[in-house]
Amino acid sequence: MYGLHQAPRAWYGTLSKYLLTNGFQRGTIEQTLFVKRKRGDFILVRVYVDDIIFGSSNPQLCKEFEAFMHEKFQMSAMGEYSQWVERFMNYLKEQTDGEAMINSIKNGDQPLHRVTQVGPIGTKWVLKNKKDERGIVIRNKARLVAQGHTQEEGIDSEEVFTPVARIEAIRLFLTYASFMGFTVYQMDVKSAFLYGTIDEEVYVMQPPGFQDPEFPARVYKVEMEMYRLHQAPRAWYGTLSKYLLTNGFQRGTIDQTLFIKKHRGDFILIQVYVDDIIFGSSNPQLCREFEALMHEKFQMSAISELNFFVSLQVLQKKDGIFLSQDKYVGDILKKFRYSDVRSANTPTDKENPWGKDGTGKDVDLHLYRSMIGSLMYLTASRPDIMFAVCACARHQVTPKESHLHTVKRIFRYLKVHSKLGIWYPKDSPFDLVAYSDSDYGGATQDRKSTTGGCQFLGRRLISWQCKKQTIVATSTTKAEYVAAASGCGQVLWIQNQLLDYGNNFINTKIYIDNKSAICIVKNLVYHSDIC
Repeated sequence: MYGLHQAPRAWYGTLSKYLLTNGFQRGTIEQTLFVKRKRGDFILVRVYVDDIIFGSSNPQLCKEFEAFMHEKFQMSAMGEYSQWVERFMNYLKEQTDGEAMINSIKNGDQPLHRVTQVGPIGTKWVLKNKKDERGIVIRNKARLVAQGHTQEEGIDSEEVFTPVARIEAIRLFLTYASFMGFTVYQMDVKSAFLYGTIDEEVYVMQPPGFQDPEFPARVYKVEMEMYRLHQAPRAWYGTLSKYLLTNGFQRGTIDQTLFIKKHRGDFILIQVYVDDIIFGSSNPQLCREFEALMHEKFQMSAISELNFFVSLQVLQKKDGIFLSQDKYVGDILKKFRYSDVRSANTPTDKENPWGKDGTGKDVDLHLYRSMIGSLMYLTASRPDIMFAVCACARHQVTPKESHLHTVKRIFRYLKVHSKLGIWYPKDSPFDLVAYSDSDYGGATQDRKSTTGGCQFLGRRLISWQCKKQTIVATSTTKAEYVAAASGCGQVLWIQNQLLDYGNNFINTKIYIDNKSAICIVKNLVYHSDIC
């Protein structure tokens, strides 16, 4: 019956079966196309639900098809294709508010689809004080930005993904710089996102305070990217990468934000983090040439030695590089009012197991998550709090008083150890070594184990991990094996990254403190025992 969900499928099954049993062949890709060949001629049949169009190189085949259909079905109308198109257009006009769509179909301007109205996006002014690594205001900035949170995927934007450098890639860049002994510089492109070109049709409202009194309802069409549009980072990355590639640079194999150029035995490395750029070279002349190259295309506001990048304070010395976040530590202590509390010597208390207080009082969910988010950002240079922060992060759904007490202890620990960081010495060897470890059933709620690992280049710590495993290990061997597999994945990423730098570390040692797990790793026959 008409209106039943099964009706179109049942009709198509009956029709296709009838055509196939009478010598027609169904299209390989298009299942609504049927073809029949006869003595060098052919007939094509196209089915659109209960409407059928057909044509042939021999008019006799059309007459035979008409008689053939009359034998099985009762036909109500049969005419030329133009009549069918007219009926189809009338159907569209009845079913949709489709005048614009129908006109575009008749003119051949665009394929058949429902026309959607793209609404204008609001704008606002952002006033900000730009500070240096010491917290001193160096510039007052005013920027007109779009309210990108109102954009809808598929209407206001299509593809918005853009490559972003991992924090491990930045530490690896600085590690290599300390080993090679060259200076790392930072570059700031003034209003970088405005250099990107936009593909979609986007409109924005008139800026607050600058509306046209005669035409207050008019909007602006965006030709170049604006800050906070979802497409802005992708457009800027496309513009920058295209410019670098056309000037002799090569993109990293694994890291799409790394660009390398080699010249007569020397090289220059460029790492891009959204609109921030750091670079260094074995030959200072290549740095000057790169600076001139960027000035030709973009307006640069600052080029100097790297000292502050992605909240990392970078101190470059003759004997190495020191990374810290003591300014950020001071900011979060002030934000959560822990500047004057008593200090703690360790980030965790062994007397208070994680998550033991499952029936305690609930705490402010937003406060707890804000504190965890601030601490997670700090783990970029503080592996000493990694385990404690990750353990507290597991309770963000329903945090209790005991969990908040544990988080507070981390802040008390940071108060007295705010200036700790990572040291990358210049005279250390450059050998990749990894360590893997795991506890057994450390999570009290679900008895899952926690994976821990770290990777060194000589005496330089470049990466560390602490994460609860996704499976429940039934033995210490399985827990250690899962941790080793996770560490091996990180080592493979570092190896591929270092290949772009020109270093091959195929034979990398991974230290595991479980003999059973080592035996399984070395002998592929035992791998099935883990599953």
